[in-house]
Amino acid sequence: MDLDLFIPAFVTLFVVMDPIGITPLFMALTQGRTKRERRAIALRACGTAGFLLLLFAFLGENVLNFLGISMPAFRISGGILLLLLALDMLFERRTRRRKDQSEEGSGDDDPSVFPLAIPLIAGPGSIATVILLAGQGDGLSGVALALTVMALVLLIAFILFNAASLLEHVLRETGIKVVTRLLGMLLSALAVQFILDGLRDFGLMG
Repeated sequence: MDLDLFIPAFVTLFVVMDPIGITPLFMALTQGRTKRERRAIALRACGTAGFLLLLFAFLGENVLNFLGISMPAFRISGGILLLLLALDMLFERRTRRRKDQSEEGSGDDDPSVFPLAIPLIAGPGSIATVILLAGQGDGLSGVALALTVMALVLLIAFILFNAASLLEHVLRETGIKVVTRLLGMLLSALAVQFILDGLRDFGLMG
C-alpha cells in the first residue's frame, strides 16, 4: 500500500474519530463497571461502529451516484465539514457537544451502541471521511485503503478504551485539551487539502 496515501488517510480518520477525546467519555459512561464489562462494551461499540463504516465504504459512492452527486463535489463538502469539526475541536465546542451526547445516553444499561458507537465513534465526520477515502484511487484500491485505515483506528480506539483509567491519569484533563487542539490544527490543514483536491478535480485549479 502506498504510504503517500496511507499516512494522510490514517491521520485524517484518526483525528476525525478522535479516540483520545472519546476515551474519557467512555470511562464516564462505564463508571462502576468491572474490567470485563468495560472490555465487552468497548468491543461492541467498536464492532458496531466498524460495521456501519464498512457499509458506507462499500455503498457510499453508489449512494452518491444515485443522488447525482460527484466525488469532487463530495470532497469539497466533506472538506468543509471536516474544517467545521476542526474549528469545533480548536474552540472546545466538539468536546462539550460530546459530553452532552454522553449524558443523554448515561441512563442506558448498555451505552455501546448509543452514544458510543453512534454518534461518538461513527459520527457524520467519520462517515464522510470513510466515503472520501474509499473514493480515492482506482477501483477497489480506495475501498481497501479506507477499510485498512478504519480497522487500524478502531483497534487503537479499542486499546485506549481498555486503558482508559491509565490514559486519563497520565494525560489528565489539561493534557487531553492540549492534544485535542493540536489534532484540530492538523485536521484543519487536511480539510483544506480535501477542498483543494475537489476543486482540482473540477478543473478549477491547475
